[in-house]
Amino acid sequence: METLQATFFLFVFVPLVNPAPPLQQGSLQFYEYDTDVSMGSLTQQDYEMQSKDIRKDGTNISLDTSLILQSDDSQLDVPPTKDTNLPTCLLCVCLSGSVYCEEIDIEAVPPLPKETAYLYARFNKIKRIAASDFADITTLRRIDFSGNRIEEIEDGAFSKLLLLEELSLAENRLVKLPVLPPKLTTFNANQNRIKSRGIKANAFKKLTNLAYLYLGHNALESVPLNLPESLRILHLQYNNISTITDDTFCKSNNTRYIRTRMDEIRMEGNPIVLAKHVNAFSCLRMLPVGTYY
Repeated sequence: METLQATFFLFVFVPLVNPAPPLQQGSLQFYEYDTDVSMGSLTQQDYEMQSKDIRKDGTNISLDTSLILQSDDSQLDVPPTKDTNLPTCLLCVCLSGSVYCEEIDIEAVPPLPKETAYLYARFNKIKRIAASDFADITTLRRIDFSGNRIEEIEDGAFSKLLLLEELSLAENRLVKLPVLPPKLTTFNANQNRIKSRGIKANAFKKLTNLAYLYLGHNALESVPLNLPESLRILHLQYNNISTITDDTFCKSNNTRYIRTRMDEIRMEGNPIVLAKHVNAFSCLRMLPVGTYY
């Protein structure tokens, strides 16, 4: 009898080395700023941005920067300085002589390019304007600080701005007006805390180009004195004005005097009955808006 012998082979596959886990790529943080410098996508190579000439407001500005990669969560801190225009134009938008710094929570006026003509810094947290803020920016024609927290404007802050035509300080916390530059055509200080003692007697007298003056929603007890002949629009609504005189708008010693350019005076919301001061409006082509009875 033959003995049948069966041979069984057990094949066991034992991996000699565990497969390596997938290559973990460290997270790269790429900081972008709102500028007109565009940067390409990242690859395995190390890239370094070359110096580029960027034309802004007709002037070539040499920009030499490098691509910054960080593997942690730290923030890139580039505080504005007086030494360069680069931080301001990264934080704000600089375009053809205009600087837009709106709703970015800045607490001070940023350093500006010397060719700046128009500055829009609305709805921030600026509390103070210093004389040094505009000392070297003589090209400014329009400034808008509406919606900040400005309480103080240093003496002479606007004294060198001989080309400035429009200035808005509306919706701030001012209690007095600064000395204004001579070529202003529009001045807006609506919705502040200005009282009559905070406006000097000759604050507007020499502003021979001033056409639009907005002082509504303040705490004035009287109409400002010595309003210029150039004035077309005057807003004084919602103050505390309780009286006016025959010389407020007209000239009591000259019955033939007419304010030919004055188109609108708003005085509603004041504790004054305008009908009691008829002679005060004899030189006007239109009666002021307000309460007459």
